Amino acid sequence: MDNKQLKTFLTIARLQSFTLTAQSLNYAQSTITLQIQLLEKELGVRLFERLGHRITLTPEGKRLLPFAEQILKLSNDAKSAIENSEVPNGTLSIGVVESLCIMRLPKILKEYRLRFPNVEIMLKFGNCTDFLRFLKENTIDIAFFLEKKINEEDFVTEIEFPEPMVLLSSPEHPIAQKESVFPEDLADEPLILTEIGCSYRALFENILSQYGIKPSSVIETGNVQLIKQLAISGLGITLLPLVAVEEECIEQRLVKLNWKGPTFEMLTQVIYHKNKWLSAPLKAFIELLHELKL
Repeated sequence: MDNKQLKTFLTIARLQSFTLTAQSLNYAQSTITLQIQLLEKELGVRLFERLGHRITLTPEGKRLLPFAEQILKLSNDAKSAIENSEVPNGTLSIGVVESLCIMRLPKILKEYRLRFPNVEIMLKFGNCTDFLRFLKENTIDIAFFLEKKINEEDFVTEIEFPEPMVLLSSPEHPIAQKESVFPEDLADEPLILTEIGCSYRALFENILSQYGIKPSSVIETGNVQLIKQLAISGLGITLLPLVAVEEECIEQRLVKLNWKGPTFEMLTQVIYHKNKWLSAPLKAFIELLHELKL
């Protein structure tokens, strides 16, 4: 089980195609097939199911996935440390919630890429629980959390600041005409929410539950852009970070409701594991965050 085989395995898992993997890694497709066959033979299991043109991981393949990510990450970290500890080179893996990725990361990543073109940047999307696990497993270097204050002793909080949350609707929605919106006003209203596991969705639902409020329906999606479009279309009320909807509010495609219920006290936090080796790419990224005053 070598690094080339593991990289091929991870690429197939991501692209779900042997052909696209061959193109991505600049190998002949026969080489890709042989590498996976050798890896499967060594492990004594099938790693992929081939259903027509669709490639999916078997249960054994899913179990191998986090270990393959860790092995390659440690390998890249070791290579970067030995080659040149001062010049950023290698990989940087960042965990981020989508709503922050939309507005906060592009500027940072653009500047980082200009300064350190030899660093390969990898983004992983998920929620708080995912990122805490990824950091402990060393499958990501650093994570952007949108969450209540995280006080776990295993982690270092590099940056922390309040992230305003806003309740939103289309300007034509009847609730937009109210001077103030209380939890009771959301009874039997349709809501558009992020996926289960999202911290601010859980906070919002807990508040409604405390007041005995039930929405008429819930549309659920992890895609923030889609949530905004659905709300603009008048299909429901949503809760999002203000940073993700500033443009839509300025253009009055969405309106901020004057929420009079309990406050949504959320923080953006940039966190890494206390035992994490601060590689040159990671150090440079942290320094850039402070320089740009994220």
